[in-house]
Amino acid sequence: MILTAEHQAMLTGSDGRAAQKSMEILAALGKIYGARELIPVTSVQIAGVSYSNLGEAGLQFLAEMANGGGKVRVLTTLNPAGMDIENWQSLGISAEFAQNQTRVIDAFSSMGVATTCSCTPYLVGNVPLFGQHIAWSESSAVCFANSVLGARTNREGGPSALASALTGFTPAYGMHLDENRVPKVHFKISAKVSATHQFGALGKIMGEEIERRGGRLVPILTGIPHASLEELKSFCASIATYGGTALFHIVGITPEASQYKLPQARVEITSSDLEQALSSLTDATISPDFISLGCPHLSLNEIAHLARLLDGRKVRKEFWITTARPIKQMADRQGYTATIEKAGAKFAADTCCVVAPINGRFKALSTDSAKACYYARGKNGLQTQFRSFEEVVEEATR
Repeated sequence: MILTAEHQAMLTGSDGRAAQKSMEILAALGKIYGARELIPVTSVQIAGVSYSNLGEAGLQFLAEMANGGGKVRVLTTLNPAGMDIENWQSLGISAEFAQNQTRVIDAFSSMGVATTCSCTPYLVGNVPLFGQHIAWSESSAVCFANSVLGARTNREGGPSALASALTGFTPAYGMHLDENRVPKVHFKISAKVSATHQFGALGKIMGEEIERRGGRLVPILTGIPHASLEELKSFCASIATYGGTALFHIVGITPEASQYKLPQARVEITSSDLEQALSSLTDATISPDFISLGCPHLSLNEIAHLARLLDGRKVRKEFWITTARPIKQMADRQGYTATIEKAGAKFAADTCCVVAPINGRFKALSTDSAKACYYARGKNGLQTQFRSFEEVVEEATR
């Protein structure tokens, strides 16, 4: 891999130990994936923020980078943490976990990272432009950035994303290159797909089919006449979870789709396929005792809709509303927060049901998120009830 004088200087430690370690990580990645060069990035998003994922070993790595003079060179934000940074007590988080999670946030903050902890950075100021190279970690955000925004990023690990933040570069391979963005399989959508839960089910179908075909295939879709930001957000989370997909194209919707001819390989998805996927995401044999909306984090539009649904009603189960802190602050000003909290639901900003330490606290989850179902079952042993956004709210008020 070709390294410029600037890169070589970082490797020799001229910019400090943290930049040197970062360049070592990036050079090793470049060698592994056959990258010919490093390219500058305009923004970074780092995953692996929850203390339950990092542990003391991860904290030690962050401390070494911070103590080694590490400072970010581009806009850098974080994935959700393991708790609401300001309101962890009401969510049942232990003081010990809160103390350790705060140490993680402080370590990132000391390096200049904006500690906005969200899986939807594109909703809260970290918004790359079409064609820009970035280094993002969170699978659904990577998929959204590549597909909907037309930016270019691989799915980075936490250390490689931090390395890009501290140097301003990433190896040029994978989704950064034109040849790897070409669609290889055409999904003809015959089913009518609407609402976040149906787009989540569609992502599950496609993700599993892509996995059966060996993975890493870029799909292109026809038959989707329109899709909202929230529906695309849900689809990105699901297809990335079930298929590891970092990029898709939808004819008439996403910005790069018109560049390509439809590939010969074709899969049709029917109404029957969609119904089967919707059904497969529910396995609960008991009434859910945990309700969660916001995987990925809710938009302001979704919070406004939730406030209308809950106005004058009472929540009867543990109900988390997960969103980014800046979105929560806008909801505060609009009066949505007061309405939702008066009903008895709880905001869980900065975190989500996937990364919060909830193992053992609940038995069954009701959600509109296919991704949340995947992790609820696999990580926390929860039964799942998969419903529309509105039906989830109904379940919470029974």
